[in-house]
Parts: sequence; structure tokens; C-alpha cells
Amino acid sequence: MSKDLISINKLSKIYRNGLLALKDVSLDIKKGEILAMLGPNGAGKTTLISIICGIVTPSSGNVDVDGFDIIKNYRETRSRIGLVPQELTLENFETVFNNVSYTRGLYGKSPNPKYIEKILKDLYLWDKKNDLLRQLSGGMRRRVLIAKALSHEPSILFLDEPTAGVDVELRKEMWKVVEKLRESGVTIILTTHYIEEAEAIADRVAVINHGEIIIVDEKKELLKKMGKKKLTLDLHEKTESIPESLKKYDLELSKDKLSIAYTYDVQNQITGITNLLQDLRDQGLKLKDIKTEQSTLEKIFVNLVKENNEN
Repeated sequence: MSKDLISINKLSKIYRNGLLALKDVSLDIKKGEILAMLGPNGAGKTTLISIICGIVTPSSGNVDVDGFDIIKNYRETRSRIGLVPQELTLENFETVFNNVSYTRGLYGKSPNPKYIEKILKDLYLWDKKNDLLRQLSGGMRRRVLIAKALSHEPSILFLDEPTAGVDVELRKEMWKVVEKLRESGVTIILTTHYIEEAEAIADRVAVINHGEIIIVDEKKELLKKMGKKKLTLDLHEKTESIPESLKKYDLELSKDKLSIAYTYDVQNQITGITNLLQDLRDQGLKLKDIKTEQSTLEKIFVNLVKENNEN
């Protein structure tokens, strides 16, 4: 990954009704990455995307796309961006191929049937090229929206809730499509409610809440920094309660009294596991099995938003 492709600097948006949708947002998006923007409803995700794409005017701050200002150099920036909106708005009585070709023409690009064929094949739509849009399923229609967004050969693709209302199988197919697009050199920014989406395909994660970016980090770093690990110790025999000498470990006894859970911070150099195991032996508790489980992005996200709401 090389230079920053999008630079957002102190961006704010206050709507006429007084709603503060974005507050001093600064964010750099690297060329060739997949950035997932996570946040609850009304957090400001769609407003941020809409400003970068030139649909909404910011109240203050500025955005550069590939070195061009989104307001002063609107045509330059808009030609580099493809946007897949949440709404499935398509011309029902048009064929897939014609509709995607027509969208390319709207950007002033000359016809290129070979390129349209490539996009449709990449998105597994080629066998539907002559179908009317109204005949397609919701998942297929969403793919057509991606094809339309890519029709003018943009280097940046915004996906606003790309798999909302799509079943799990189709969602996983869409992730493959997104990965394929990145391999072809497209920088991808997606907003999502699905934490597993960010976990599955993103390089970096930005969490936004109440119009502010709470944290931006590499996905792996975020999991490492803020993830907790849970050690589950299965016992040979039931224990009615946790012995007094083990209370310092803040252990959790399962309902069936057959296992004990110990949560620890992966960042700590001393996890306390060795001492815990020794103390368990001293108490005569025999272990049947040990397993560990890493915190997911979901738990991290919930905790971050909760902390942000409390501040």
C-alpha cells in the first residue's frame, strides 16, 4: 500500500434543522486498502460518504481525492469515485448490459463493450446480461449497482451498507467480489452494520459515533490492542463454588459447575495463567480440557460505542 488517496481534514456538517451530523472528522484513506466504517444508525457514516462523493456540501473542513479538492475540482474527484448506495433504485424495464453501459455514458466515457463485459463477468452477472432488471433477485440487483458504480472505471469505490438485507451465503459471495475488486487495484470504503463483514474483508477499521471518529486502526492491531482472551477450563468434576484463594483471578463459574472462565488482556506481558493453573492444582481441581477464545471486533465495537456514549 502506498500514499493516501483520500485526505479528510476537520470535516463538519450541520444540517438546516440544527442536526450536527459530523464533527471535526479527520481521516486518511490509503491507496489500495479496504476500509470498513462501523457505526450505529445515525452515526454519520452516510453523511461522510455523501460529502466525499459530492452529494452533500460540508459546513466546514475539506477533502482531497487523489490530490484534488472535492469542491474546487468536482469533475476530477467525481470521475475517480464510484458509489453504491443503500437503496436498490434501478430502471426496471432496462436490460443489465444496457443499463450499465448507459451509466458509463453519463460520465462522458466513450462506449466500451469489452470493459462492461469484464465487469459483468467479475460480478458473476454475465449470464444475466440480457435480463430485465425487474426480473432479478435483490442480491443480483445489488451487484448491478456495483457494476454501474464501476462502469466509468473509478479508482475508488464506496459501498454504503452493501449487504444490508442480503442472506449470509450471498453476503459471503459479495465479500469475494469486493476482494476481487481490490486485487484489480480499486480502493474500497464500505460502511456496514455487520461486524463480521469488517472482520472478514477490511484492512483497517474506523469506528464512528455521534458524528465523530472514535478510533481508526489496522484490523489486526485493533483486535490485538483491545481484544481480550478468554481461557475456559473444563473440570473433571463439578465444583459448587470458586475457592476463596482463587477469587483474585475474577473467575466465572459456568451454570453446570463444570467449567471456569478466566479473561485476560492479550497486551499484558504477564497473563497470570501459569499462576492460575498452579493454584488450581493446589486446590485439587483436576482439568479435563483447556481452550482459548479471542475477543471479536463485535465486542470491541460494542465497548467502544458504549464508552463513547457514556463520555
